[in-house]
Amino acid sequence: MKDFGLKKLYYSISEVSKLTNLEQYILRYWETEFDQLTPSKNRAGNRIYTNKDIKLILDIKTLLREKKYTIEGAKNILIDGGAIHTPTKRQSSKADKKLPQTTQSKKNSLEVDLMEIRNFLVDLKSKL
Repeated sequence: MKDFGLKKLYYSISEVSKLTNLEQYILRYWETEFDQLTPSKNRAGNRIYTNKDIKLILDIKTLLREKKYTIEGAKNILIDGGAIHTPTKRQSSKADKKLPQTTQSKKNSLEVDLMEIRNFLVDLKSKL
């Protein structure tokens, strides 16, 4: 994990904002969008972030800002195991075959496929 310079168990939202180069309102908004991001609160009601929270924030930032995923696409990546690499073609499991695919999951799958194509084209363009 990246060394943040500060050796603490917990970080305030202002410290996390500086460490991640993200505005505090963005951190608060991401809490409402990503179920995995749930910093605790101290007795005064202030958010306290752990190193695990900060790593998750950096992963979300990578997906949204560098990999150009939508919030829904980033949610899917994190739900599928948190891998930050470009997703490969997903292998279907027995559970996938038993459950009918909903319209929303089809839309999310299409988003991920489109992002794979986009990332491929960006990589190809940089090589030309």
